[in-house]
Amino acid sequence: MQRAISFKESIQQLRDKRFLPILLFGFCSGFPFVLHGSVLTLWLQESGFSRSTIGFVGAIATVYAFNWVWAPFIDKIKLPYLYHRFGQRRSWILLCLIAIAVLIGCISFSDPSENLFLVSIVALAIATFSATLDISVDAYRITIFSEEEMDAKMPYAAAMSTIGWYAGYGFIGGALALALGGETIGFSWAVVYRFLILIYLLLIALTFLTPSPETTDSPPELVAARSKESMQVWFLLFVVEPFSEFFRRCGFKLAFSVLLLLMVFRLGEAMLGRMSLVFYVELGFTIDQIGFYQKFFGGLLTAVFSIFGALINTRFGVIRGLFVAGVAMAAANLMFALLAVVGPNTNLFMLALVIDNFFQAMAVVAFISFMSYFTSRTYTGTQYALMSSISNFGRTTLAAGSGVVIDFLNGDWVIFFVLTTLMVIPGLCLLLWVGKLMKSYGNTQVGYVSS
Repeated sequence: MQRAISFKESIQQLRDKRFLPILLFGFCSGFPFVLHGSVLTLWLQESGFSRSTIGFVGAIATVYAFNWVWAPFIDKIKLPYLYHRFGQRRSWILLCLIAIAVLIGCISFSDPSENLFLVSIVALAIATFSATLDISVDAYRITIFSEEEMDAKMPYAAAMSTIGWYAGYGFIGGALALALGGETIGFSWAVVYRFLILIYLLLIALTFLTPSPETTDSPPELVAARSKESMQVWFLLFVVEPFSEFFRRCGFKLAFSVLLLLMVFRLGEAMLGRMSLVFYVELGFTIDQIGFYQKFFGGLLTAVFSIFGALINTRFGVIRGLFVAGVAMAAANLMFALLAVVGPNTNLFMLALVIDNFFQAMAVVAFISFMSYFTSRTYTGTQYALMSSISNFGRTTLAAGSGVVIDFLNGDWVIFFVLTTLMVIPGLCLLLWVGKLMKSYGNTQVGYVSS
């Protein structure tokens, strides 16, 4: 059982300069969701596509749920030239950033109203490189700290990653994109994409300045495998072994319960998030208002609240933090139901965002910490990708039907938000079960189970 870390000790952790690259790479992970998510959603809605179509196009984010398939290759394959200059993690990060920048240029010369299939394919390619980027970013965040530092550093690393993610998705990247395409500036969405390429050029330049994480030596059996020509041996040790090691270390019952929890816990939030921009526009908010309130104001709130989330989770535990955040985050969905009744009231909109983003930040930080503690040092990228992929399956693939649900309800947003509130119940029950299993197993791999 880990001793509770004092608030003073917790605050002192933030002086570590290694949090800066984690912040940067969090931005790199969040920004692509603006490209294949927010901007594309508004572009499709402006082009006259239905809610169901918008929801199904959003299913391209399903690729995030399958990046565990190629995570073993990202963990082990050394890129020519780039590996020797930047190391395993940063070389793959650079490659993905460059590829995404090129793809942004491609989508900026397309038009969904003329060729939705082509736009969707390019958006899928952006999501694929983004999902690949996440493998190295997550592994970088975990391996930049030693195992002895995990308890003290990981919640804050999760907070920095969350702040960076919401800076990319929300109050910097997302807000800028919507401001460029909003009523005041009024650029077409194609032109907006061209401006966003400049952000990627800056991200690529900043990546050159980041330090390399600690390297973890491969176990002897993996070193021996490199000298063998058998593809079967390679597959077993580099692909099968990371997953089997996870189940051996945790035990099947706990490991399976954890993976199931990751899939369902944030489903209601994901259903709401997938249709949020469509809801705001239909309610009567302008693009400028959405850009300011949801992207800038909401994203900034989540970033600030992430620090509080880290403080709470280091003090009281990830399990308790997740439970409280899950209940409150679901209840916050009812604020959006009230907004659907009242109409485009900016004061109520801001209040709903304050409540929703506070508990969302707390849940995200706890979620990242929760997954990070279950990864081994040898198979970091692969195992974290497995867990984040399963989580993303609930948030992307299952949530892709959100447009169909609201169409089935004939646009009744109040009932829709009530349904998203009720979706938290299975996740909370699973969370209590996982907490019980961790105590009974005497599992110390994840600290913060106790009070």
